[in-house]
Amino acid sequence: MEIFPKHQSKLIKDTTREEREEIVRQSLRCAEGCENCTGCALGAGDAFEMYRPYIDGKLEIREVNQRFHARYHIH
Repeated sequence: MEIFPKHQSKLIKDTTREEREEIVRQSLRCAEGCENCTGCALGAGDAFEMYRPYIDGKLEIREVNQRFHARYHIH
């Protein structure tokens, strides 16, 4: 069972820091261990740290993803 429903807003204004951390953790499947993460293979390093600006309430998920895609020329 998902702790944070897919249909619920994930915008900074609609979430707490703890909820944003859980959103990232669920999305990255951190509970399953690093062997299921592709962050390092994509050149991002620690994928959880890549989303730190979202967790800290500085950038929306969309903005973090856009910066990543622009940096690595992913379309």
